[in-house]
Amino acid sequence: MITRTATARYEGMGKEGKGHLTSQSGVLSDTPYGFNTRFGDEKGTNPEELIAAAHAGCFTMALSFALAAAGHNGGTLETVAKVKLDKEGEGFKVSRSDLELKAQVPGISEEDFAKIAADAKANCPISKLLNAEITLTHTLG
Repeated sequence: MITRTATARYEGMGKEGKGHLTSQSGVLSDTPYGFNTRFGDEKGTNPEELIAAAHAGCFTMALSFALAAAGHNGGTLETVAKVKLDKEGEGFKVSRSDLELKAQVPGISEEDFAKIAADAKANCPISKLLNAEITLTHTLG
């Protein structure tokens, strides 16, 4: 079993507070986050952006491996994940993750591609983790 870690530190409270995220790999190292990076345009990151990156990366890798297992070894895959944060009562809820895939896979039919992509969407570990609606749109060509 593999365990990955990240640390969040928040100094101050509420809108005035400032946070920093650090990941085990060091890709995030005291990366700023807070109210203005989440709901405004201040430089830094936010949880929804990180979930979107994780979902896009996980799905795309799962699809790559599934296509290779089906005998397709060439091409490119590019996925944009759009994670939606909605107001829910007094708080917020991540309600969905919309995956938009553009793919170039020589020699595969639209039907086979759609089946393999749908399976990768359903079975990548981040899709299984999210308790939200997950959609997939793709473009092959």
